[in-house]
Amino acid sequence: MRVAMFGYQTWGHRTLQALLEAPDLEVVLVVTHPKSDHAYERIWSDSVADLAAEHGVPVLIRERPDDEELMAALKEADLDVIVATNWRTWIPPQVFALPRHGTLNIHDSLLPKYAGFSPLIWALLNDEPEVGVTAHMMDDTLDAGDIVLQRAVPVGPRDTTADLFHKTLALFGPITVDGLRLIASGRTDWTPQDRSQASFFHKRADEDLRIDWTWTAEELDRLVRAQCDPYPNAYTYYRGQRVRVTKASVSQAVYGGTPGRVFYREGDGVAIVAGADARRGRSKGLVIERVRLDDGTELAATDLFRTMGGYLGHFPA
Repeated sequence: MRVAMFGYQTWGHRTLQALLEAPDLEVVLVVTHPKSDHAYERIWSDSVADLAAEHGVPVLIRERPDDEELMAALKEADLDVIVATNWRTWIPPQVFALPRHGTLNIHDSLLPKYAGFSPLIWALLNDEPEVGVTAHMMDDTLDAGDIVLQRAVPVGPRDTTADLFHKTLALFGPITVDGLRLIASGRTDWTPQDRSQASFFHKRADEDLRIDWTWTAEELDRLVRAQCDPYPNAYTYYRGQRVRVTKASVSQAVYGGTPGRVFYREGDGVAIVAGADARRGRSKGLVIERVRLDDGTELAATDLFRTMGGYLGHFPA
């Protein structure tokens, strides 16, 4: 099969690597985005362009795939299929429908749930028991086309988004190659997505990192693990300075009072009152164990919260 790949970052890099290693696939063109300064796009940033160049594959750099030069190159390539992996902007119908077999999109969620952006972070926040990767045929609606293949991995009790990234990244190359071989076999009996189960998520932003102490300790624990290094960390404010929480857990004891109160030393950390029901004495707290300040200083929570009392909040006090 003659293949063009639209891909970006490490997801695109691993997918392209698998395509280049498959003896029955010929990669004839690669389209990728320019380097970005966006916080999430500096993470897992292996270069698709460099890998393509190393193998002598022509590369076009585009933010959006909607110009005449690109269309001419795609038509000249005489494509059987396009593969899209972590492509960050809309691909128009005149592009995705151009190849003989259309376009296979690879998305890191178990569609129809968690279409859109940052699916692993959102899935971890929502306490999903598993995450995965979906290979589906692209259509007019983002991440909504018929499913060719889908593979899942379990979410462990202390997994972080970084853990889930590595688990799902290992699926990208195999599911792409296997999906293309199914397409090449003549199969077209793909599985339509159940749109009643669909959910579409936006990009993560600074506001999504701000700790809301009315969330339960269990929810806040997942937020800290979801925003683990190398992602931007969840944060709160203490005595006028921003405090990024890099390690935390749910307390053993129940701590009643006002959410955000710096309350009690437990184990290797400091328990913070959490949860909308905390005033009724029904909620566990979040034990903060490690923090990072804006100047990069890393601290044990017990070194920052040397005395109990005071409150953590949404904004500098």
